[in-house]
Amino acid sequence: MTRAVLIPADLIERLQENGRASSRHGDGDYPPIVKLFTPDGRATWLLTEPDPQDPDLAFGLCDLGQGYPELGYVRLSEILEITGSLGLFVERDVAFRTEKPISHFAVLASATGRILT
Repeated sequence: MTRAVLIPADLIERLQENGRASSRHGDGDYPPIVKLFTPDGRATWLLTEPDPQDPDLAFGLCDLGQGYPELGYVRLSEILEITGSLGLFVERDVAFRTEKPISHFAVLASATGRILT
């Protein structure tokens, strides 16, 4: 990551733990570890794990603010380049904590058209 550290080392380790578990046991329904968002926009990402073969690729629930949140992969390097309407970069929600699995957030997002945390 080229900007100031968006995801600190302790959270990267937790993401990687989910990735290792997913590699061993198949796809899991893990709680999101990180919530990223555009402070001057409507985009939100809840990330659960990186791809073990490509750590720049992370799995999670992605919402670009257009009413169609979806589960999938996103490049962290691309998130770092995104700015909102006022030119502010993506930030991490430092208060975000959950024990609920990503499927919980996906069901809510499907019903409401946006990620609710």
